[in-house]
Amino acid sequence: MSARTDELQVREPAVAGSFYPGSAKGLASSVDGMLADVRRASDQWPTRRHPLRGIVVPHAGYPYSGPIAATAYALLAAHGQRLRRIVIVGPSHFQPLQGWAVPTHRAWRTPLGEVVLDDSTRRIALDKGAVADDDPHRSEHSLEVQLPFIQRVCPGVPVLPIAVGQRPPRQAADLLSAIMTEDTMLVVSTDLSHYHDADTARRLDSRSAAAIVAFDHESLEPWDACGFDALRASIAWAHSAALDIRLLDLRSSADTAGDPGRVVGYGAFAIEPSDTE
Repeated sequence: MSARTDELQVREPAVAGSFYPGSAKGLASSVDGMLADVRRASDQWPTRRHPLRGIVVPHAGYPYSGPIAATAYALLAAHGQRLRRIVIVGPSHFQPLQGWAVPTHRAWRTPLGEVVLDDSTRRIALDKGAVADDDPHRSEHSLEVQLPFIQRVCPGVPVLPIAVGQRPPRQAADLLSAIMTEDTMLVVSTDLSHYHDADTARRLDSRSAAAIVAFDHESLEPWDACGFDALRASIAWAHSAALDIRLLDLRSSADTAGDPGRVVGYGAFAIEPSDTE
């Protein structure tokens, strides 16, 4: 394989230096610092006997949503699971999309290095109705911003990023069921409410969080979460797999680095087997 061909098979980062630090040293320090902050504050977390099956995390710039995302990634790190792959599902912000799109690349690059894409899972997704299309991924940040956390918490684990568009949640849940083996972790990338004042955002996001943990995806609307389609599909899959969804953190940009008059909501959730099993 020529160097030029290999170069075309690696997606370069689209938002390094804007959504997260552009240097390897700065990025590693940023992610490790947020994870350490969570660990120092997490002594009272309830312990669970079963491994995580997935997490729901936000995807804004790290100063805004990074501390909330770190809550879920720190929990994943604490579990110390041996994973074969990680599937990341999130929205396509810049290109209208029907169904699910997987990239054709061999790997995606961040300042921390390359993350290999899991080809066997990609083939299963294609067999179940996803399409191979790099366009929705070209400028998309919702999947990319998860990679540095994954690189620090689960180094060397292959991933499959999937851009999720409109599809009935039950059909999408069937696709997830086909690819979510016991040694696969699901990362659901979504922010919550957008551009309300802090009090309104808190009220709306609390309602959305209650619907998520109750598996009530039918009550969620597109304006409740920008990763609406991926989130609904993941809730439907978790319910069909008899899993629990647990709220870990619920804040907004008003709590981190934003204007309290125009905020974006962020939630972190764990998807896991019931502790009563």
